[in-house]
Amino acid sequence: MFHPLDNLSGYEVILASGSPRRRELLEMLDVNFRVDTSHPVDEIVPDGTPAEEVPVYLSRLKASAYPLAPGEKKVVITADTVVILDGKVLGKPEDEADACRMITLMQGREQKVVTGVTVRTPDCCQTFAAESVVEFAPLTADEIAYYVAKYKPFDKAGAYGIQEWIGAAGIKGISGSFYNVMGLPVQRLYSVLKVIV
Repeated sequence: MFHPLDNLSGYEVILASGSPRRRELLEMLDVNFRVDTSHPVDEIVPDGTPAEEVPVYLSRLKASAYPLAPGEKKVVITADTVVILDGKVLGKPEDEADACRMITLMQGREQKVVTGVTVRTPDCCQTFAAESVVEFAPLTADEIAYYVAKYKPFDKAGAYGIQEWIGAAGIKGISGSFYNVMGLPVQRLYSVLKVIV
């Protein structure tokens, strides 16, 4: 039976990310893979790196930390997602107050979500970035506090998950890939996986 990613037959595909959302999204491509987070890196970005280049730099850094020997039939996928507002990166919130602060900053405004993805084999390495623009509708302080208290978005860039309540109630529009905002631009990744080996 035809499989769209039959070129990966015989290869071990490794998602080097602990994100459950990235795992769910990669599963949508009907590719067999395993998750391996045993090669963590210090996510330190050189001073002066433009905000849009931060996730690209970090995805490459994560990929380079994964050991691949010549001739190994392995494909490693790494990714990093950031939310950018006013030219600055909004990372993961430290606590409830920080999460509420971040979401409040975005009310009634547009922000960029950029994901850098690196696909690496022993023979080659490809990196790309996907950008989406997300427009928030205004939410009240009580609504924001409700979301943060119930969904605890402390592991999410920009303190929100678009697939959760806030996406249904507070996102007015998106330009670009919805899945990119979740953390993995799967259509772009699919196009790379088709030709990486």
